[in-house]
Amino acid sequence: MRIGIGHDTHRLSPGGPLRLGGVDIPHDRHAVGHSDADALIHAVVDALLGAAALGDVGQMFPDTDPINRGRDSADMLLGARQAIEAVGWKIGNIDCIVFAQRPRLLPHRQAMRARLAEILDIVPEQIGLKGKTGEHTGPIGKEEVIEAQCVALLVPR
Repeated sequence: MRIGIGHDTHRLSPGGPLRLGGVDIPHDRHAVGHSDADALIHAVVDALLGAAALGDVGQMFPDTDPINRGRDSADMLLGARQAIEAVGWKIGNIDCIVFAQRPRLLPHRQAMRARLAEILDIVPEQIGLKGKTGEHTGPIGKEEVIEAQCVALLVPR
């Protein structure tokens, strides 16, 4: 078995929606980034690639490559899944945390788990997903940024 950890942070800017876990969530802010800025998917990509010792999201999908401008992060996640499978691994489970003051993620949790499961070719029950606020402190609590973390367990194919 192999374990990997992933983390991502994006600035928030006025105007929505907010894309998380491949789902557009109605919100008055959106994440800013070179791709679609889906912090949750980027953290999952890093966790998978890290567990398989295949680098990170920036190596596989560099922001210096124009093809990645505005790219759908679901494509990145599919690429990471295919890369770990190519070297003999499959996903045992992933466990994720999204750090955001708003919006509340609970109403969108099942849709995000379903979308991630679809991309990863696993069942939603293999995906833990939690939301945490910044308790109105720091850049998360002041709604300046959104962050995500993920731990992935890989098992042999």
